[in-house]
Amino acid sequence: MNLNETPRSNRLHIGIFGKRNSGKSTLINALTGQTTSLVSEIAGTTTDPVYKTIEIHGIGPCVLIDTAGFDDAGYLGAMRVDKTRTAMEKTDIALILFTDENVAMELEWFNELRKRNTPVIPLINKIDLLQDLNPIRRKIKDICKVEPICISAQEKIGIELIREAILRKLPEDYDGRDITGKLVQEDDLVLLVMPQDIQAPKGRLILPQVQTIRELLDKKCIVISCTADKLPQALATLSKPPKLIITDSQVFPLVNQAKPKESLLTSFSVLFAALKGDIDYFIKSAAMIDRLTINSKVLIAEACTHVPLQEDIGTVKIPRLLREKIGEGLTIINMHGNDFPEDLTNYDLIIQCGSCMFNRKFVLNRVAKAKKQQVPMTNYGIALAHLSGILDKIST
Repeated sequence: MNLNETPRSNRLHIGIFGKRNSGKSTLINALTGQTTSLVSEIAGTTTDPVYKTIEIHGIGPCVLIDTAGFDDAGYLGAMRVDKTRTAMEKTDIALILFTDENVAMELEWFNELRKRNTPVIPLINKIDLLQDLNPIRRKIKDICKVEPICISAQEKIGIELIREAILRKLPEDYDGRDITGKLVQEDDLVLLVMPQDIQAPKGRLILPQVQTIRELLDKKCIVISCTADKLPQALATLSKPPKLIITDSQVFPLVNQAKPKESLLTSFSVLFAALKGDIDYFIKSAAMIDRLTINSKVLIAEACTHVPLQEDIGTVKIPRLLREKIGEGLTIINMHGNDFPEDLTNYDLIIQCGSCMFNRKFVLNRVAKAKKQQVPMTNYGIALAHLSGILDKIST
């Protein structure tokens, strides 16, 4: 990945929702100024959600999500609607397209998004074809308590009004969160301990490492790095202890034992737990590890969909540590990508990965679901720190 390129998971996600043939793909093309999504008169042309990364003037890096119509029918249609619901979980700001007076389904999705605290912008599309806008406008305004924007995606009418509305709806913390927070400032010395094991892509660093390095350089910190086996030599070359040591969570015990007492210690996964999720809930939930029994059931959720490798952290290392502590009878279920149960009450604990591939909205929706069902949820880094007995020594 180019160091100057904003990862998709860090971009503002704008979801476009509506019935089949409501003009979602045409709107995507109008917003991007190019043919991004396939447009057809045939209803249901868009099947799986299409994610398009763009830059919008005044807003910055964004992801536009073109979804299947939520009125899709049949067995395959139901599967497409499920994919649209998953896209809804990732949406920071939603655009809903209305095209006629039958607005019941649009309003149902409007309310679903509102329940998730997702800002919604209602749009009346195809105004060049509608003879009277007032009935639709009144219904939307009366029920949604907001004035819809009237547009024609085909004729590119009202597109600038959408951009202005998105600016007004930006989340309060948009572009205001960073990975290392207040742990470091300009001129601080930061040491990165990065084991290059079988999971590391050959010739490249993993995404959390790349993003963290870029941020530290932007903050004008002094950054050095080493692998775990070279940590003693790296520390010996320094004239003073590092202000902060950021490590892979898997080598927490080794790094904690070797680090200078003056240095703060954290991990990439812990930093991303704070960046993407609810760090307080993750830390609180880690205590559940001590209450697990051989009859307990743990869900390990991994954002990446790669084929698990030897010594994979989610499928091998964490399960091994848990079973060493609890017993071989402990039930552990692994899920990958967007797979995540609606009913979480069968689980005693959820352990989410660092979520570098998910945006914050998606992770917080998972946390909200866990909280609502009163199921503890933590993440890889926090769980490993707890299992290592050093969670109270970790900086977040």
